Amino acid sequence: MNSGKKYRIAVIQGDGTGPEVVREALKALDAVSGTAGFKTEQVKYDLGGERYLRTGEILPESVLAELKTFDAILLGAIGHPDVKPGILEKGLLLELRFKLDQYINLRPVILYPGVDTPLKDKKPEDINFVVVRENTEGLYAGAGGFLRKGTPYEVAVQESINTRMGAERCIRFAFDYCRRRKYRNKLTLCGKTNVLTYAFDLWKRAFDETGTEYPDITTDYAHVDAICMWMVKNPEWFDVIVTDNMFGDIITDLGAMIQGGMGIAAGGNINPRGVSMFEPIGGSAPKYTGMNIINPVAAIAAVQMMLDHLGETEAAARVENAIKKTVANDLKSLSAGHMGYSTTEVGDLVANYITH
Repeated sequence: MNSGKKYRIAVIQGDGTGPEVVREALKALDAVSGTAGFKTEQVKYDLGGERYLRTGEILPESVLAELKTFDAILLGAIGHPDVKPGILEKGLLLELRFKLDQYINLRPVILYPGVDTPLKDKKPEDINFVVVRENTEGLYAGAGGFLRKGTPYEVAVQESINTRMGAERCIRFAFDYCRRRKYRNKLTLCGKTNVLTYAFDLWKRAFDETGTEYPDITTDYAHVDAICMWMVKNPEWFDVIVTDNMFGDIITDLGAMIQGGMGIAAGGNINPRGVSMFEPIGGSAPKYTGMNIINPVAAIAAVQMMLDHLGETEAAARVENAIKKTVANDLKSLSAGHMGYSTTEVGDLVANYITH
């Protein structure tokens, strides 16, 4: 614990229910900072659908420059019903990941006691793994285009960009993370070497060669379709999974479902040597905006991940324990409107467990 340290946190509340869950996440952050002996300076940024509709701006260069100076970023949610899909996602989320070089998307898939999973007979000890997803290349790099758009002969090309540098730094992060995690010491590469023979030939060679530097880590490979089957049938097989951008996007949503749903799933967009951004996985849920019934636990879990990343491991553990107690002892459900408590009350419960 870095007693007396001060962290500068940029806060992007975002759209829909984003401000509501961020409010409760900051409540937890304030509670734990008071008990753990560090301070935070929280600076809020007006980014998202409302700003875009009002000004036409998505991510001004001046704001991007400021964000680079923070210790971390906390994001609520992006997505506005009056903004065409893709505009905010590309212009804000992907732009932040690319411009801040947040080349790792880190997604814990952990089933907490008291949380229901749709998997029959699976318990918390069976669902405890982490997905390390490459976050700045692949099909999301934006390479491609249209030919004869709008005609019967239209052609759309979307290219997957994979560099040795990009794959290897992601793989190396995954090996290091697996070693620090000290769980099963097993790293699985998720790919499709039998069909995507260029991209995943590169990934597999980088994986095998990097693995020689980590003799303490057992390595494994599986096709993405097999990974999906085994995540449902035998999630206990996994410790850390590393994969590319697209496959990572898909399997982490499957992971969220088996850990109890989007209401508890959090993720980090990591630059190990720069500023990282933490967020709940669920969307902005605009239909629940202002109703004070959305589940804030995933946003609070994003704070827990942020604290762990900043080196405040004791504070992170305190937040995680408070989340575990809240979902095990108090919440009837993780679904909006069915928790038995309001959004504000859930935040109060977590904060109370943190301080007592």
